[in-house]
Amino acid sequence: MKGDIRTDSNSSSILVYGAGPSQVPETIRPYTRKWEAEIMSTIDNITLLPMASSSNKGSPPKACEKRHGVPGLVFSTGGYTGNLYHEFNDGLIPLFITAQRFHGEVVLVLLEYHSWWVTTYRPVIRKLTNYKVVDFSRDRRVHCFPEMIVGLRIHGELSIDPLRMSNGVGIQDFQALLRQGLGDSQLKPQEARLPLAAPPTPASSHGNSRCSTTKPKITIIIRSKSRVLLNLNEIVKACEHIGFEVQVLKPKRGMPLTVIYDALEGADVMLAVHGAAMTHFLFMRPGSVLIQIVPLGLDWAAETYYGEPARKLGLEYMAYRVAPGESSLSKEYHRRSPVLMDPSIITRQGWRETKRIYLDKQNVKVNIRRFSRVLAKARSHICTLHARV
Repeated sequence: MKGDIRTDSNSSSILVYGAGPSQVPETIRPYTRKWEAEIMSTIDNITLLPMASSSNKGSPPKACEKRHGVPGLVFSTGGYTGNLYHEFNDGLIPLFITAQRFHGEVVLVLLEYHSWWVTTYRPVIRKLTNYKVVDFSRDRRVHCFPEMIVGLRIHGELSIDPLRMSNGVGIQDFQALLRQGLGDSQLKPQEARLPLAAPPTPASSHGNSRCSTTKPKITIIIRSKSRVLLNLNEIVKACEHIGFEVQVLKPKRGMPLTVIYDALEGADVMLAVHGAAMTHFLFMRPGSVLIQIVPLGLDWAAETYYGEPARKLGLEYMAYRVAPGESSLSKEYHRRSPVLMDPSIITRQGWRETKRIYLDKQNVKVNIRRFSRVLAKARSHICTLHARV
């Protein structure tokens, strides 16, 4: 929308002055997951109100209390905000898709404003806007804009389609923005694209492989409530035996995003059980390895939400699919139960049942011998990659 546009938070409205007589009020919930009726019903709505100009015998416009010379962009941080995956997939990436063309000359107007969200993502937000974020509901002033966009554009799971972007930007450009905000703020956009995974650091031990004098770094992201790695200590020892330098990371709410970024931007391999924290693969260099441990019943979600997006980013993706005996569900269900032998019977019952059994009730104890083959493959990939550099 362009023209004389003013906010009226008291009535949760955007007033569009000078609108034509054929225009009618429109109510919008400015959140990206339009296909999910249940979550959309929780989103606060705003109404676009066409207003006749005073010259056309309309009522006098509300007086501007804060006039902006740049466009406004209205969106909601409600819905699934609080879940890391959705904060990126439904929020930050669509925000980048919609706002990047303004090169910072845009004011972000938040519906359902959360101060923790602004604090957590401030380093990224600062790369998208040169202005203070407006809290639509609490800031009762009338803000006036020459242009306004209500809602964000979304392309797919943790992805950007360059063919749908007027300037051809893609997910690598979003990653470059993350590097500017969370890594080196002095980098110019054209310099910020991540290079190939960094060369491993010297190791004290020697072996017979091509990488015998180096020790690649693997970062293991762990969970504490469900989908827990029950034999984490054995996994760490296996990683060390294969020849990795191991870092164990447990992300927590309130942990500075820069801490997690630094851990993964310098890692050669990231290892995690399927879950929202997998989203941190966005911090990794092209050519790095993402290993996802896929619990029973979660093959589709694992591939759709993380496997395919990781490959689009240029990562080497490896899935370790848990066998029935490696799942804690084998202790709760008969060995011939469809829960173990044919999870598709359960997943066809819908997401609620899938979540109840496979997401909320399942932990994992991997077979170290079988899992070590995946670790060896990951190390071989990294060593071969650096041999070519």
